[in-house]
Amino acid sequence: MPEGPEIRRAADNLEQAVAGRPLTDVWFAYETLKPFEEMLAGKTIERIETRGKAMLTHFSNGLTLYTHNQLYGVWRIVEAGNLPKSNRILRVRLETADKAILLYSASDIEILEQSQLDQQPFLQRVGPDVLDSSLTLERVKTRILSTKFRRRQLGTLLLDQSFIAGLGNYLRAEILWEARVSPLHHAGGLADDALERLAQAILDIPRISYQTRGKVDDSKHHGTLFRFHVYHRAGEPCERCLNMIEKTTLSSRPFYWCPHCQK
Repeated sequence: MPEGPEIRRAADNLEQAVAGRPLTDVWFAYETLKPFEEMLAGKTIERIETRGKAMLTHFSNGLTLYTHNQLYGVWRIVEAGNLPKSNRILRVRLETADKAILLYSASDIEILEQSQLDQQPFLQRVGPDVLDSSLTLERVKTRILSTKFRRRQLGTLLLDQSFIAGLGNYLRAEILWEARVSPLHHAGGLADDALERLAQAILDIPRISYQTRGKVDDSKHHGTLFRFHVYHRAGEPCERCLNMIEKTTLSSRPFYWCPHCQK
């Protein structure tokens, strides 16, 4: 399942395709959303915000399209007037004179006014977005040590979207390896230096993934490109201590780590 960096890159691509251009055609599959087709025609998409794995498409008339891809939803960008053949079910089409963005298979779709965003159930319970530039090191440490989260095992906590939104399975493994912390450790029991490493890795790893994953190494990004150190590397030597990386299951998800240097 895509994690925060992949969702943000998808939103960037959608924005680049259609933002700022008048919508020439708006179509929703759900009858409850049909009244909004006319209200949005001729308006523009101002920006597409991400909160974890949810997207908020903000229109120039103050309305917002909330979508969550869940397991099967996917956005596509096509030329205007083009509706490609697909086995997926089309849910949303937003079209300009040049491009159209299509949402397939998602079922969690709403149109909201700005005043309703804070009452949307997912947005109510989700934590700060991991890629939000206002999320600071001190704020992350405060959340780790808060009454709500301090008694949680780290391997479970990093999948909880109410802690910090956008983290997922590969980020969980890479963050804990970078921080040299065991997934079985409880958040509130971390020593000061381990807490500092963990909070910094929570900020750094997703942002490096967003900025560089899939890019070719060159002098500009040398040494800073995202790559897997433990994820999907069971049986290979740990780059830090040369002991074997192991695979286990945590929170019903595969987890990769180095038991020797993640004490």
